[in-house]
Amino acid sequence: MLKEILGLFFTFTLLEAAQIPLEAQYHRHPTIVNLDNDSGDDWNINVAPSQNATGHLVFETVNSFLQHWPNTRYRNGHSVVPGLIPAGTVLYHGRGDANTPIVPEWLATDPEHSYHFCRGQTADSGCWQLVITVLRPLKVLYFDGSAAAKMRDGSMDSQDILAYGKVVPEKFFSERERIRNLCEWARNLDVDGFVRMEMDFEIMLCDFSQGVFVEPFNLRARPRNGRGPGGPGRPPGGPGGPHRPSDKTFPLPSNLHYENSYTQSLNVNSSALPSSGLDGAIYSGSWHRYYPGDTRIQLDLTRLVSFYDTELVPSLVTERYGKERIKHRLLGISSEDLQTVVRKIEELTAVSDLGSGIDWATLLRLIVKRYSERLEMVQYILNSSNPNSVSENKALAENVQINLIAMLQPYMLYIIKPSPDLPASTKWVSPMYELCATTYTKYIVTSSLHLRLTGSESLILNGIQETTKEICRVVTGMWVDGVMAGLEPDFYQPSEEVDDAVHLELLIQSWKERIFGLMKWLDWSVWLKCRPACGFEEMCYLPTWPFIRGSDDSDDPQPSCVRRMASLDGQN
Repeated sequence: MLKEILGLFFTFTLLEAAQIPLEAQYHRHPTIVNLDNDSGDDWNINVAPSQNATGHLVFETVNSFLQHWPNTRYRNGHSVVPGLIPAGTVLYHGRGDANTPIVPEWLATDPEHSYHFCRGQTADSGCWQLVITVLRPLKVLYFDGSAAAKMRDGSMDSQDILAYGKVVPEKFFSERERIRNLCEWARNLDVDGFVRMEMDFEIMLCDFSQGVFVEPFNLRARPRNGRGPGGPGRPPGGPGGPHRPSDKTFPLPSNLHYENSYTQSLNVNSSALPSSGLDGAIYSGSWHRYYPGDTRIQLDLTRLVSFYDTELVPSLVTERYGKERIKHRLLGISSEDLQTVVRKIEELTAVSDLGSGIDWATLLRLIVKRYSERLEMVQYILNSSNPNSVSENKALAENVQINLIAMLQPYMLYIIKPSPDLPASTKWVSPMYELCATTYTKYIVTSSLHLRLTGSESLILNGIQETTKEICRVVTGMWVDGVMAGLEPDFYQPSEEVDDAVHLELLIQSWKERIFGLMKWLDWSVWLKCRPACGFEEMCYLPTWPFIRGSDDSDDPQPSCVRRMASLDGQN
């Protein structure tokens, strides 16, 4: 009977075996929630999403676009998105002379990134940085993840599909060839360049004679490794360029562009971050860590292409099965799916459909704001203490129940109440679960709005539907178990006496496992942080190519605090 009181939610959660497609389902839900709820398992809180579902991955990748933090964490991008760089935007290109490039080159969005490539012809001649002002909107394609990280394990997969027509891991360092091939592919399309990210964001610009004004500046060079201002001259390179170390260039950190994993240690003198040649780029990149990210690139989500779209790219479903998200990549995509994706990207660069007009980025962010801190609070309460008595367990459980109610209050319909005669049934809560899950999307799918959705918008909509459904399923199920355990006696009083000690221990343990499972499944980047928080003289640093610092696992680096200035008391 104890399992029945707990609603059978945790012990007998059902897993659907079928793949959930990412094509939006336009079920016409009624304006008033159906209190009879005869829709089968659609709103059964005991039915979990398919193990192959990717809607939550679409949700979080779209919510993370152009933000440095989540795209450092998950460096293998799965999206290609058209966008614009507005007129008036200022970009930067460090090089060894004052000439305007006549071939495709790399531009930095921040001068700290470009300055690393600012070179002079002699040790005492200063160095050159080109300041590029955009004269008309530049049309670009954005590759998410750390697409400029020169690594073998997947960060460049999405751009290689366009540059080489296949995934080519062995060409992870062939940057000059890659930019030439990408710009050749884009020659007959309405594309001026490409946006990628490494320590900071960069643009691969195909033609410096179109849409930009270039002005060279001879800057004072910073001493590098004791060899004088700027060191010897070097050929042009730009922020994402090959810049292969040679006898004619200043010595970069060893193996800088040859690592296929995060294995380098950040060189920090006097415990201060600003000491290596790339420190400025790391710091400027941190300005774009979180929402809204780097707003100088404006993405068009109505033309998004995602490799998590299981109808567009079904061959990757089996490739991903059983793998952690950090191991997801495009290697293994079928030639048929690859050709389909390339055709779709080419088609979308040529259209200018305005779509539905829905502000998807704001809607995604609203959902994250609504639930992220509250879910984290529930997890914190459950993990913050180890109760030693029934009274302490009950106080903890009541505190959790209060927070669950706070999340669900807008959806607690007056008529909803459990049946004393059927304590094991959870059907009574289905209308509340449905209302919670569909609040943000119901009108979209029941009105003429859905007729204006592009295919990309339908993909995003489905991601929101899958994500909110699972949040509401788990949170509602936890609340139901609290109700059935007698934590809200004014609302429901269990008809049977139970052993409070055993009962509460089982309830709290199941809550812990469910909240952990939900947060792991969502995997929102807002929960990836330094704990405890860093001091003012420090920055929370997530190891990024080509460095690692303070992480025990090079395949799954974790954040840690590093100093961003020398200690004021003279201590390291």
